[in-house]
Amino acid sequence: MSATTTRTVRRRTLRLAAAALTAAAGLTLTACSGSDAAGAKPADRADTGVAADAGSSGAGGAGSSAGAQGSDAQASSGAKADAKADAKAGAATKQPGSAQGAGGGSGSGAQRCHTSGLKASFATGGDAAPDPDADGGTTTSIVLTNKGSSTCKIGGFPGVDLKSENGGERWSLARSSKKFSSITLKPGDSTDFTLNLAMTKEDKGFYQPAFAEVTPPNETTALTVEWPWGTLVDQRGATHPGTFVNPIG
Repeated sequence: MSATTTRTVRRRTLRLAAAALTAAAGLTLTACSGSDAAGAKPADRADTGVAADAGSSGAGGAGSSAGAQGSDAQASSGAKADAKADAKAGAATKQPGSAQGAGGGSGSGAQRCHTSGLKASFATGGDAAPDPDADGGTTTSIVLTNKGSSTCKIGGFPGVDLKSENGGERWSLARSSKKFSSITLKPGDSTDFTLNLAMTKEDKGFYQPAFAEVTPPNETTALTVEWPWGTLVDQRGATHPGTFVNPIG
């Protein structure tokens, strides 16, 4: 082979080798690009998923935040509603109300009736007078009137002490076993309680009261009223006397 032919073959071989190298490099770049593209697809799918979520909630992350804020707003609104309800309930309990039993709602905010705001008197009209001829005892009533300007609540047993004319002979009356509740008195309203009396016309073994001292429940100051009736069987030392006090109301 001639020298010219040899150089021609060598150049052709080099061109082919260079072409092969270029092709290989191209394939390598293509493979890398394909890998990147493939890697990007999941990211694209993830972006698509976020977009779908954004479509369902309004605006992606902002939608989620808005939802959370909406929940907080609802909770806050509910709390405010509860607070208003509690405030109304509290206001209702502070308003004076009509006669109630113990623990009654509308009257439960009223203060206790104090001696200074009450007036006591015996009920004397109509059938209020005790029957001195009654077999087994009779009754009389003492009326308590709210003479103050505020509503008050009262209930339970008053203390009742009978006093003789000169005050030397005192009789603290026993209490019955009756159950009681409390009631609310508006200004000018009245309630009462009864005394069971064992009256007598005998000229011995009797007790003649002149006054009755009435101490309202939970108070220490008494109201004094004049005794309008006759004599009682003197049972000051008896275990179960026939003259005793019943609860208010």
